[in-house]
Amino acid sequence: MFRVGTPVLCITLSIYKRGCVLHMSHLAISRRDQLVVTVHRICRKTLIIIMAKSETCLVNLHYQDGSEGSPSNPAKFKNQDFAQIKADCLRKGELFVDNEFPPNGLSLGDLPDMSSSQESEVKWLRPADLLRKQGKKDQPAFSKDGMSRFDFGQGDVGNCWFLSAISALTFQENLMAQVVPMDQSFENYAGIFHFRFWRFGKWVDVVIDDNLPTIKKQLLFVSSKCGNEFWAPLLEKAYAKVCGSYADMHAGFPSEACKDFTGGVNQTYNLKEMNSAGHGDLWLTLNRATRCQSLICCWTYHEEGALVSDTGLVNGHAYSITGVTKVELNGSKVRLVRVMNPWGQQEWNGKWSDKSDLWDKVSPEVRKKCFNHDDGEFWMQMEDFCSYFAYVSICCETPNFLDGDLKCQWNCMIYDGSWVAGKSAGGNVKHSTFATNPQYRIQVTVIDKKEPGDKNIMLSLMQKPHQGNRNEIRLHRTRLTIYKIPPGTPKRRLQQDFFQRNSPVKAEKTYRSERDHIELHSLEPGEYVIIPSTKEPNITADFALAVYTKTDE
Repeated sequence: MFRVGTPVLCITLSIYKRGCVLHMSHLAISRRDQLVVTVHRICRKTLIIIMAKSETCLVNLHYQDGSEGSPSNPAKFKNQDFAQIKADCLRKGELFVDNEFPPNGLSLGDLPDMSSSQESEVKWLRPADLLRKQGKKDQPAFSKDGMSRFDFGQGDVGNCWFLSAISALTFQENLMAQVVPMDQSFENYAGIFHFRFWRFGKWVDVVIDDNLPTIKKQLLFVSSKCGNEFWAPLLEKAYAKVCGSYADMHAGFPSEACKDFTGGVNQTYNLKEMNSAGHGDLWLTLNRATRCQSLICCWTYHEEGALVSDTGLVNGHAYSITGVTKVELNGSKVRLVRVMNPWGQQEWNGKWSDKSDLWDKVSPEVRKKCFNHDDGEFWMQMEDFCSYFAYVSICCETPNFLDGDLKCQWNCMIYDGSWVAGKSAGGNVKHSTFATNPQYRIQVTVIDKKEPGDKNIMLSLMQKPHQGNRNEIRLHRTRLTIYKIPPGTPKRRLQQDFFQRNSPVKAEKTYRSERDHIELHSLEPGEYVIIPSTKEPNITADFALAVYTKTDE
């Protein structure tokens, strides 16, 4: 239907309804209200429809008919076929050993806090062998009674950013089932498991063996609180493989992992910049995000001094936001934010903490919201949250949380593109080669005139790294520039004289080095061209550009 990755793409998006069937061109998808189904269950032979309980809907024009990289047909990471490898191991009576991520120091990487003597103590053990060495009679389980944020605690690698994203993910069962295939267990066992992540425009299926790094009979990294449940350590290992090693997971932002769990829309908020009177904007945003089934995380400032501050909060540490609510105290409404520490312990000790006497001053029904357990989860008053936390990141399958229009439908198209030195890497608009940059023409058809400044276009530009190890990735400074195209302009590449005659309607002032550069715009109906560019010309790099457009559905 569309050719992806060509320098020029001209698309007109239109959706209309006949009865209860949603039509787009010659393709049709049945639509049911309140549908909450894992994406690959509903798109085997059509476009992808992702619908949340809020009745929001996203039509993804990039994935069609189970094409490779779609949720129902993820690409094989490292060309490893899970079903084939497992069948071969069962037939031969062997346990899988992953040569692409071997159980040795190469997969550990250069851990910053581990000495060479400690590294020599690391032993890679399969779950059953680990339990046996610990003197336990329990059999290993992949998952017991579902998957919860309370199942695990952080280990000795600084990947709180990743684990806070997992905590947020456990609230969204349909997304969890996409990342963690639920038909896995230690029955019909071959020492092999697999997980799925969205990586730069496509879903990938990552195969691992179940050899896990241990020291002194304890898991070195994330561990299960119940002892014999292993979905979290195995998920962590799969993501370490994608990153290049366990050490490559050291330090990061939750938004990165949330993007890889959803392929959705990421937005990060600086709490100092949003620190308006009463914090109304942030409270509204958090409520919208919660209603849209978003993954919500936050992190504290990195300050000199003790790792754990007097407040009980950890410096420079990532948390997940697991709920928001209002409670009545002395006739007034108090806004509370529930926060989870991926350590599985160490909590806030101020107002509305587990041991706060404020809980004694509210009704018994409200008091049920407080659980006095050292499980890492706690409540904070909104004002305290904004004072002690630095950023909040929100990731959702649809952009609806951004403006609160929870029933609006969006279309999404993902373009795979490249800047090639000497050919299509024209640099910024001041260079005479600017027109050689990739060009993407879109048609905007919908804007809500009743809402001043209605945001009807969202753009996401992600650079695709060539490096195999996450910590070696160096991002180029990039920007998106948007021009309006006059009616009657021929459907071909725009030349340099066009950009000299016309001024952009939207352009960031600075070029930024970001993994996922997000822009939200209000554009009048008409045709536009989007130009992704690097600041300097002749830089070779690959990218994925996602264009979200509101529809009149």
